[in-house]
Amino acid sequence: MEAHPGIGLRHNPLLDWWRGHIVATIEHVRVVEKVSAESRWNARYAFMVLMSAGIAVLGLLQSSAPVVIGAMLLSPLMGPIMGLGFGLATFDWSEIRTSTFALALGSLIAVLFTATIVLFSPLQNVTPEIAARTRPNLFDLGVALFSALAGAYAMVRGREGTIVGVAIATALMPPLAVMGFGLATLNGTVLGGATLLFVTNLMTIAVTAAVVARFYGFGTHLSPQHTVLQTVVVLGILIAFVIPLTLSLLQIVWETNASRQIRDVITSQFENDARVDQVEVDYRTDPISATATILTPEFQSDAEKDSEATLGRLLGQPVDVTLEQYRVNTSAQAEAQQIASAQASARAQAADRIATRTVEQLALVAGVDQSAVLLDRDHQRAVVTAATLPGATLASYYALEKRVAAAAKDWTITLIPPAAPLPQVSFGDATTNDDGETVPAAPDAEGKRALDIAAWGARRLNVPIGVSGNAERVALVVDALRKAGVNAVARDGRTGSENGVRLEWLAPSEAGETAQ
Repeated sequence: MEAHPGIGLRHNPLLDWWRGHIVATIEHVRVVEKVSAESRWNARYAFMVLMSAGIAVLGLLQSSAPVVIGAMLLSPLMGPIMGLGFGLATFDWSEIRTSTFALALGSLIAVLFTATIVLFSPLQNVTPEIAARTRPNLFDLGVALFSALAGAYAMVRGREGTIVGVAIATALMPPLAVMGFGLATLNGTVLGGATLLFVTNLMTIAVTAAVVARFYGFGTHLSPQHTVLQTVVVLGILIAFVIPLTLSLLQIVWETNASRQIRDVITSQFENDARVDQVEVDYRTDPISATATILTPEFQSDAEKDSEATLGRLLGQPVDVTLEQYRVNTSAQAEAQQIASAQASARAQAADRIATRTVEQLALVAGVDQSAVLLDRDHQRAVVTAATLPGATLASYYALEKRVAAAAKDWTITLIPPAAPLPQVSFGDATTNDDGETVPAAPDAEGKRALDIAAWGARRLNVPIGVSGNAERVALVVDALRKAGVNAVARDGRTGSENGVRLEWLAPSEAGETAQ
């Protein structure tokens, strides 16, 4: 494509080489058609927005980075963002309107959907994953910039795919979910911070995509006036966000340095044998609030007053210092005892945190209130009877227990499921050994898993299992279940499933015999 006659540096050798060897290799029509097709509102787009938003908010509530990453992979917001960027690059107002509509409506339903989930969630705490998205700064703009460069390049060069979805979703879907959390909990700080992050990333990605599109020869039909207008708009948007984000970053840097100075000043008020612990600073109050716990051999009555005076001079604003002083013995034996006591206290606090998290997770997956979870802290056991969850199978409850048990290390987790239908045990084909004898088929991989799930459910419910089907296969299954500690009974005269045996719950009176 030729540059517009009015654009300067038309015969620059480097630009001529770029147009002839790079821009000329781009399939501009194909790229525009691809971008246009993926930037429109449709049922698939709406469904994927809802699924991605739902996964994102659940991951944020649990402060689980892997779950949030899963939401990023599903997000379809890449399409409208690229459509908006390419529309700005070519001044295609139809594409701009279409992309803006899809992006705005998708964002709206994501926020409302996540807010609804949070309203019904027993977990409504501001987790580290949520807090990380409430104070955007210049580094966040850099993340959006690099994401946009990678995404736009991949789209232009015909490599659109996972990299694009990850790049765009990293910058957009989690903030939308945090916006929903802030809306549901009426937390203005969270809502405002996440909104600023979302808008910053959205505009940065859009204008960067527009710049990359022009760089690769899209919109060369535009006049020099259009190009100047595009440049002004791009610079204006970037400056509009760079200024507040830079101020935010500077504030974070100042607070970091101030926290260090506050600790140093408080420490300097006491002898070397003293220990300063649990320094907490709240910069949202006026004056700034600083609290600390001091282990010291001698009380310092003027420590608070002196600290406030020194910090006021260093920071240039008043600081309200509150010190909790505890007199301790500094002998070696006493110090060892204090250290041991502190370590024991830390272990106890860690155990309490694990127990609390285990109760929260068990209640969440079981669909019950936290008060329904039976907890034995001394022996590290937790038991809950799950509610009937729509569409959940016995395998679902089995997987849920495993998931909580994996997170609660060293704890014994027992989830008692409803008496959901038992899975059927499938078998492989019968074989013939070297002596020509027919060897009965054994359960295949899926059948073995079904046996594990059935045995687990029977042990949790303490209910016997009836086994129906081919006599040889029934005998194998009954033997396997009994070895797993389950009261299993062969049901003579009853057919099994098409390629295996059928399992069913029995009343204790129907069992007729006990497990061997």
